[in-house]
Amino acid sequence: MRMTIAFIFVMLFALPAFCAKQYSYYRVGNPNDITTSTTPGTVLMGGGTDVDAAFQWMCQRSRNGDFLVIRATGTDAYNPYIQQLCPNENSVATLIIPNRTAASDPFVISTIQNAEALWIAGGDQSNYINYWQGTPVEQALNGLIARGVPIGGTSAGMNVLSEFIYSALASQGVTSSEALADPFSKYITLARDFVNLSNLQGTIDDPHFVTRDRMGRDLAFMCRIYTNGWSSAPRAISIDEKTALLIDSSGNGSVVGTSTVYFMQAPGAPHVCQPGTPLTYQNIAVYRIHASNTFNLSTWKGKGGTAYMVSANAGVLSSTQPNGSIY
Repeated sequence: MRMTIAFIFVMLFALPAFCAKQYSYYRVGNPNDITTSTTPGTVLMGGGTDVDAAFQWMCQRSRNGDFLVIRATGTDAYNPYIQQLCPNENSVATLIIPNRTAASDPFVISTIQNAEALWIAGGDQSNYINYWQGTPVEQALNGLIARGVPIGGTSAGMNVLSEFIYSALASQGVTSSEALADPFSKYITLARDFVNLSNLQGTIDDPHFVTRDRMGRDLAFMCRIYTNGWSSAPRAISIDEKTALLIDSSGNGSVVGTSTVYFMQAPGAPHVCQPGTPLTYQNIAVYRIHASNTFNLSTWKGKGGTAYMVSANAGVLSSTQPNGSIY
């Protein structure tokens, strides 16, 4: 009898820890979900200060439904910010999903499935790959996309929306100088196929582009995508800070914010892309746009922007722009 009582006592105290939820959830607005008729669209934001107009664009496409922010770490700071920008949204919520256990939780999955707009916050994209890829969270995100729910992300959240992904699984991020010196640097880790956005097939995304001088590493990423056999003509969409690209279902892209967006396409095989050898990859076509220009991702052609070429020769970048600038 004493052993039975002791066993029950231990189990009662162990149960809360065993059953403790792995996620965190914060919600403002109406506690009850609604369902609206959404309009598809994608927002790629380059990090730094958030761009108000990008969130308002998503809210319009959500038809004042339930706006959900997901992240692996952090706080609910987006909730009051988005609610102020979009006061007619039924609700704004933040769901923190910090591990693979949480990424299989029924509440987490149903919360994602019930969203009318979804935003992936910045942070560390390796967490999103490690914690979410291959889990029901990934399936739920692709379900939203198939249903025509607008989706977007900033910084790390932008990174994981393209077909090809700089996954940042190494101990530190790779710089342009490191990537140009060795395109097989141990700091270059790539993944693919986290979500299925048709307009971003065949691309790799990179935020903080000009601010953190990422042209060189993006050429290295494209060389690796080619050598992996993933694409015969790799493409990149690279966005500077305080700037967002709004993409509708037809692939029409427009810019909001204060800086620039770059669309790059390699002509085919790199000239020299080998371990321990500086990169040579010539004639990468670049098209740069800002808030008054447009670009169609379906045709890969822009209007009003600037076209030029960038090359890496033995790890050194050059440009066909009159001033020689790579940006």
